[in-house]
Amino acid sequence: MRRRTLSVLALAALTTSLATGMTYGASGAAAAGGSLTGAGSTLIAPFEAYWGQEFEKKGIKVTYAAVGSGSGIAQISARTVDFGASDAPMTPTQFNECKGCVQIPWALTATGIAFNLKGVKRLRLSPQIVANIYLGKIAKWNAAPIAKMNKGVKLPNMKITPVFRSDGSGDTYAFTDLMSRVSPEWKHKVGNATSVEFPKGVGGEGNSGVTAVVEKTPGAIAYIAASYLLAHKLTPAALENRAGKFEYPNLPNIAQAAAAVKHMVPNNEMHIVNPPKSAKIAYPLSTFTYVIIPNDTTQKALISEFVHYALTSGQKFGPKLDFATLPQVVKAASFKTLDNLK
Repeated sequence: MRRRTLSVLALAALTTSLATGMTYGASGAAAAGGSLTGAGSTLIAPFEAYWGQEFEKKGIKVTYAAVGSGSGIAQISARTVDFGASDAPMTPTQFNECKGCVQIPWALTATGIAFNLKGVKRLRLSPQIVANIYLGKIAKWNAAPIAKMNKGVKLPNMKITPVFRSDGSGDTYAFTDLMSRVSPEWKHKVGNATSVEFPKGVGGEGNSGVTAVVEKTPGAIAYIAASYLLAHKLTPAALENRAGKFEYPNLPNIAQAAAAVKHMVPNNEMHIVNPPKSAKIAYPLSTFTYVIIPNDTTQKALISEFVHYALTSGQKFGPKLDFATLPQVVKAASFKTLDNLK
């Protein structure tokens, strides 16, 4: 995985539940002033931080709290914020509770598998092995299934400590989505949601909380947003895809996973984990992330301008944070949904 130096602003966004003051626009609604509030995904927080740096010179303040996808959905449903952000598509029940919300894909990235093993710089894992680790069926780093996949790597006789998100999380949704697709036992015992009962391990709140646990726990393994791996220089595992290739959450690999989306479905719900064998270099734990907006909001003009910026010139900050370019079919659907707000 590529290593990059992030700005102080981005690093701050990655390590705190940020409330960043943002202003944007100079034409249309922006010229009139006003403010927006949003809450949700910690995965999108680095983008929000860069957008804030860009917008603060203008006249509309956007305050965003990175409190997790589950909380973001709950807050927009209660209308305590103007928009929510989630890496997990909403369920039918959540759509009903949100009373007329739409979800718009506005970014594309991945969840990485990080580990803390002194002296080990290269590690290959399959999704099936990761599932068995979190199920408690593989307890040591030098267990035969891991050793067989990593010939030539000196693996320690050390306990594995699985680390998971204790808050409602889109990263958890993507992770459990993949686990449910590769492990019938996982699908039956744990399932796929933003919040599940993990059989084993230690919890951390937000990507920053999970990152902190991994950094201080020898033998730890965790699923963490790719941008946080970069910012904290954590070592990611190469994850096996259905083509039998071991790939990292790098931009070309994320983009190829997203290329599997050929047409949009109702409510813009997309699943790009475990892509087909034909996607030779696809990273199997890639994910879209969504902005959630009330269809009948009185803030339509301001929100539309904000989301339009995020989908267009705001995307320029993505590559340095491991956010890939949105496929054209997805971007077209995003604009269509945005244009149809009442």
